[in-house]
Amino acid sequence: MLCGLPRRVLLAALILVSSGVSAGAADRLVLEPKGEARGHIVLVSGDEEYRSEEVMPMLAKILSQKHGFRCTVLFAFGPNGAEYIDSNNQEGIRGFDSLKTADLMIIATRFRHPSAEQAAEIAAFLKAGRPIIGLRTATHAFRGGEKFSDDLTFDQFGRQILGEQWVSHHGHHKVEGARSVVEAGAEQHPVLTGVGEIFAPSDVYGVVHLTDKDQILLRGAITETLDPQSKTLADDKRNMPMQPLAWLHSYQLQGGAAGRSFCTTAGAAVDFVDEDLRRLIVNAAVYLTGGKVPEKADVAYVDPFYPTFYGFINDGNYYRELNLKPEDFALGKSPYRDDPAGSPKWPFRPVPQK
Repeated sequence: MLCGLPRRVLLAALILVSSGVSAGAADRLVLEPKGEARGHIVLVSGDEEYRSEEVMPMLAKILSQKHGFRCTVLFAFGPNGAEYIDSNNQEGIRGFDSLKTADLMIIATRFRHPSAEQAAEIAAFLKAGRPIIGLRTATHAFRGGEKFSDDLTFDQFGRQILGEQWVSHHGHHKVEGARSVVEAGAEQHPVLTGVGEIFAPSDVYGVVHLTDKDQILLRGAITETLDPQSKTLADDKRNMPMQPLAWLHSYQLQGGAAGRSFCTTAGAAVDFVDEDLRRLIVNAAVYLTGGKVPEKADVAYVDPFYPTFYGFINDGNYYRELNLKPEDFALGKSPYRDDPAGSPKWPFRPVPQK
């Protein structure tokens, strides 16, 4: 009976009916949960450098097919109503209306500029105090002096909502990697349940604005190379102390409810070759939505995952010629593309078998 459905489920149905948009709308990827439904996660991609358009569908498949979440993945599209994904278009993200029914947002955007209508959708989510997971460039997810609310501009999103803004590359970009080290006292935190040592070939970010109210879970040790077996730079002053790599933060907009966020400065597509990083994000999603974190969450890929190495792509025709659509990341599909010219050799990236 409709009257017995949760309010957000009813609202989602009304939105779909009133807009004439089906769950499989062409401007987003929607994955229904396998098994008992746990909640709705909206995963927002859109960055020029770290391939969040590859990361978010992969995570959505794991979260929906193995952990019971309904997942909606948003993408940036090309200009002028283009139907292809274009992560370089800072005004191209579509589908923020899906936040109306979201229990959690996972965001990995970089310097995006939402419209006034989109900003209102984001602001409503934040004022409700709903939880957020930020990956890598989410510390600088939006750009501009426009306001989500009277006390939050686009530029302030990272610092206020996640606890940190863009500061610096602390490691040598594309040369030195990062290895996780558990923060003293955080060993038994539910988000770290079953999470082993993480290696990320993206470098360590500088993190300087966290306060005593924030809970650091992991720090990131700079390593000699991008090889997962490379040594930690034990005598390097940049590792004294090591920068925070993952933490929990509380936020609250003026007149809004209190909310929690989790952020990690790992998050390049190639970082997610590491299953313990995938487990960290799944654990955070379950924890922030009030669930019991599994003893060792299943984070095996649902479909093969072929991450592209990070780096800017300055060819204005690249995404148009690539012509990827949300449905290309649907269940049973695994897009593959060559690494951009100039990428370092990184033999740990999975590639299709010939």
